[in-house]
Amino acid sequence: MKKQRLVILGGGESGVGTALLGKAKGFEIFVSDKGIIKEKYKEVLIHNEIEWEEETHTESKILNADVVMKSPGIPDKAPLVKQIRENGIQVVSEIEFAAKYTNATIVGITGSNGKTTTASLTHHILTQELEVGLAGNIGDSFAKQILEKNYPNYVLEISSFQLDDIVDFKPYIAVITNITPDHLDRYNYEFENYIASKFRIALNQTKEDYLIYDADDQVILDWLDKHPVQSTLLPFSLVKKIENGAYLENDNIKITIDNNQIDMSTKDLALQGTHNIKNAMAASTVAHLLRIRKQTIRESLENFHGVEHRLENVLKINKVQYINDSKATNVNATYYALESMDAPTVWIVGGQDKGNNYQELYPFVNEKVKAIICLGVDNEKLLENFSSMVDVIIETQYMSEAVKIAYKLAEAGDNVLLSPACASFDLFENYEDRGRQFKDAVRNL
Repeated sequence: MKKQRLVILGGGESGVGTALLGKAKGFEIFVSDKGIIKEKYKEVLIHNEIEWEEETHTESKILNADVVMKSPGIPDKAPLVKQIRENGIQVVSEIEFAAKYTNATIVGITGSNGKTTTASLTHHILTQELEVGLAGNIGDSFAKQILEKNYPNYVLEISSFQLDDIVDFKPYIAVITNITPDHLDRYNYEFENYIASKFRIALNQTKEDYLIYDADDQVILDWLDKHPVQSTLLPFSLVKKIENGAYLENDNIKITIDNNQIDMSTKDLALQGTHNIKNAMAASTVAHLLRIRKQTIRESLENFHGVEHRLENVLKINKVQYINDSKATNVNATYYALESMDAPTVWIVGGQDKGNNYQELYPFVNEKVKAIICLGVDNEKLLENFSSMVDVIIETQYMSEAVKIAYKLAEAGDNVLLSPACASFDLFENYEDRGRQFKDAVRNL
């Protein structure tokens, strides 16, 4: 019998992971990347005798595929992807491909913000009592983990791009942290398309499966109202009393599932801020569903250290706190960051704008921000929005210079906050690279 041909577009973490799993499952594999494949991934491909190419897509080697796995970074609008679909070849994401080869219990977490923190926190709690892998948009590729470890449980952080290319994938527990306009450049600037994409996480769920979501998010409520799902719903809220799900009462998180209740004080949470109460509610609801002991859940919430590049305290220099929030790649994430500032703040912002509307930041900028440093190739929109609100607004294209300027502007008791509200691709490799450069620059002061 002729081997099925699996073509993989993109030779990064998810692509190479899929190639390894596909090879082990008997597929004929070809990896094609329009850019340059990183050395560490090339070595893996060569060592495993997997055919690959870089800096080009050879159509004759791609359009003969039985199935194509495309990297989430490649848009559907790409001419090659259109051609593949027109030829009737199925296009899937890594999540879709890999999930077919595991019987694990899957927790899938998506949302515009908070998904990395919620996924990391959920994983942190569950690993106290279960064997759990953490994958998706975070850590090692899901496909590679299934091949090498095959955990009985997985927590997956899933982006809308990964959900766009699922067919049968269904998590036992799905979490939608929130939905705010993001990546609209990929969705024809239609917010509805982006919302629909997020809700694909519940597409194949049945009433035996669970959907945990933010009941204070009007976008989610309106969508559920018009597009009911099959899943059993477990909402969480800071302002409403919830019968089945989680809510806040006198600084206590209360979670009820089928009359089984758990209570936790928010005063002892390792991560402070209202958005982190929500992240804790979502993660604890998952843990409660998977029968983790209440004491374990409480202790885990108290000793969780947070995620790198997400409101990460770097150093205090001359009584000025430097904070790395490079992971804030949209306005809503920066909203949470500015909201949590309790001192006058020098704000480093900017990058590749994804169709941002900065208005919701105005009150915080007026109240808390004393100076703005625009770090991007094109800062026009930032200057238009914020010039009239602060006395000092400065442009630069170098992280080291941005940090030096901030150092001069900040006085004892101030904060210096990197929270870009934009993608990083104009000046940096990715948000991790941006965050690391910030931390290095701070340490070099």
